[in-house]
Amino acid sequence: MKNVRNISIIAHIDHGKTTLSDRILEITGAIEPRKMREQYLDSMDIERERGITIKSHPLRVFYKSKRNGEVYEINIVDTPGHVDFTYEVDRSLAAVEGAILLVDATQGVQAQTVANTYKALEHNLEIIPVINKIDLPNANITETELEIEDLIGISSDEIYKISAKEGTGVEELLEAIIEKIPEPTGKVEGELKALIFDAKYDKYRGVITYVRIFDGQVKPGDKIMTFSNKHTYEVIEVGAFTPEMKPTDSLKAGDIGYIIAGIKEVSLARIGDTITSANKPASEPLPGYKEVKPMVFAGMYPGVPEYYEDLRKALGKLKLNDSALVFTPDHSPALGFGFRCGFLGLLHMDVVRERLEREFEMMVILTAPNVEYKVVLKNGEELLINDPAKFPEESEIQEVYEPYVKLSIITPPEYLGKLMNLVQNEKRGTMISTENAGFERVVLNFEVPLAEIIFDFFDRMKALSRGYASMDYELIGYRKSDLVKVSILVNKEPVDALSIIAHRDKAYTMARKLVDKLAELIPQHQFEIPIQAKAGGRIIARSTVKALRKDVLAKCYGGDITRKMKLLEKQKEGKKKLREIGRVSIPQEAFLALLKVGEDENK
Repeated sequence: MKNVRNISIIAHIDHGKTTLSDRILEITGAIEPRKMREQYLDSMDIERERGITIKSHPLRVFYKSKRNGEVYEINIVDTPGHVDFTYEVDRSLAAVEGAILLVDATQGVQAQTVANTYKALEHNLEIIPVINKIDLPNANITETELEIEDLIGISSDEIYKISAKEGTGVEELLEAIIEKIPEPTGKVEGELKALIFDAKYDKYRGVITYVRIFDGQVKPGDKIMTFSNKHTYEVIEVGAFTPEMKPTDSLKAGDIGYIIAGIKEVSLARIGDTITSANKPASEPLPGYKEVKPMVFAGMYPGVPEYYEDLRKALGKLKLNDSALVFTPDHSPALGFGFRCGFLGLLHMDVVRERLEREFEMMVILTAPNVEYKVVLKNGEELLINDPAKFPEESEIQEVYEPYVKLSIITPPEYLGKLMNLVQNEKRGTMISTENAGFERVVLNFEVPLAEIIFDFFDRMKALSRGYASMDYELIGYRKSDLVKVSILVNKEPVDALSIIAHRDKAYTMARKLVDKLAELIPQHQFEIPIQAKAGGRIIARSTVKALRKDVLAKCYGGDITRKMKLLEKQKEGKKKLREIGRVSIPQEAFLALLKVGEDENK
C-alpha cells in the first residue's frame, strides 16, 4: 500500500475541479488522446451544459514519479460543488486520506470552500491548497493566498499555483500528492470493511456500488452483507475506474473501486453504509453513516392526467440512479393524480424535472416547493407536514415548529449592510456572528428558517452583492414558530396545489401578492372569476379576473332604453349561471406564481 494515494478534490462550484481531473487524465495517459473530451468525468448532458458536477466521480490513474522513478496508484474522487449535494462531498471525504482544496484565483475563497475545508478537517485529512486559473488576466493570486492562509493557516510557500486548463503546474501537484498525502492504513488479512460512497444503477447488471476498502479484501464469488439492512449478496464482479470500469481479480485494503453483486435497487445500497463479509462479518460498521433526508418538497403532476402511470415508472427509474429522490402518490382536486416529491434543494428539483423531460419525454407540472414542518395537535399527536394541503385547521393546533438552518455568507465589506437587512428584516433571520475571512472578505453567520431561503434568496443575495457574495447552509433543527396556512380559492373552490404556509406577520403581504399575480396569470373566461386568499378562517385578500365581455347591444340601434336594459340583464343572469357551473382552467405558470412573487420583489 505504500505506493497508493487516495484523494478528493473539493472546491466551490465552478472553480475547476473537473478540468483538473481532465489534465491529470492527459498527463498520466489514462485516456487515449483521440477519446479525450472536455469535462470527461461529467457523464450527464445536464452536467456538461450547466458546467456543474451533480454526481461524484472516482478515477484511478498511475503516475511515475520524477523524483524517485517509482509508479504510484492515485485514486481521485471528483466531488459536486453545489450546496444541495454536500452529503455526497461528505461521503467522498470519508473514503480518502487527503484532499486538494481548489480555489479560483479570480473569485477567491467562497462559502463552499470554507464549508468543504471544515469537512476535510473533521475527517482529519491532509489538505493541499491549490490556486487555479492563474492564467486569467483578472487572476488575483496574492489576495487569494492571503485568504487561504487565513482559512487554514498554511503559509504561501506551501500553496500550489496551477492552470488546470493550460496544464501549468499540474505535474508539480501530482508530485505533491505522492509526497504529502499519507498512504492508506488497514489490514488486507483483516475482516472486510468497505464504505459505499456512491452507487448507480445499470439495467443489465443491477446496482454498481462505489466503495473504499478499509480492511480485508473482496473478490468475485465472495458472500457480502450490508450493515444497515443485513441483506446478503454474492459478488459477481469487482474492479477499478480507469476512468472506465475495468474488472480486476480483487479489491484490497486501501483500494477504491466498484462491486457488482446483483443488488436490485439503489435504496438497498445506501450511501455511507458499510459492506462486510457475510460469513465472517465485522463487529461494527464504519462510523458516520446517516440517512439522506430531503429538504424541499413539491407536488409533481403529469401535464396530461392519462400519463400518471408513465410518470410513476419514470420516477422509479430515475430513483435507481438518484437515491436522494423521494416520492409518494398524491392527489389534488385541481390537478388530479400525481406525486409528492422530496428533493435535496431547488437545484436538485430542477435537475430532476429536466431529466424527466429529456430522458423520458415527460412534461410535468411542479407546484411551488415547501419545507417539512412539525405540528403538535391539541390531543398530543405530532405530525410531520410537507404538503400545505394537509396542514391541520388552526383550531386543532397546539404548536408548530419549522426547520432552521445555519447560514454562512461570505461577502466584501461594502455589501454588509444590504445583506444584513435582507436576512434580518426580510427573511426573519437572527445574526449569530461576523468574522474576518482574509483580505476584504467578511463571513456573516445567521440562523434562518429554511423556508425563507429556498425561494428567491440566492438570486436576491447575488443581486445585492453584484455577484460577489456566496452562501452555504446546514440544517440545525426545528424551532417553534407562529405559522398559518393560506388557502387559495379560485371561483370559490379551494385549489390545494396553490396553498402556502406562511409566518403570521407575512401572511397578508404574501396573500395579497399571490392573488394579484394569479389574477394576471389565469386567462379570462366568459364569467367573472374571484380569486381569494383565506387564513385563520377568514378571507384576507381578493382579486378578480374580469369576464370576457360580448357586446350584446351591437344589434340595438335606436329604440327604447328598456330593450337595452333587458338584454344586459339577460347577459348578467347568463354569466351568473355560467359562473356556478363553469370550470376554470389554471395554467402551469399559476402554480409557480409564488416563485414569481419573489422575482417581482427583486425588480
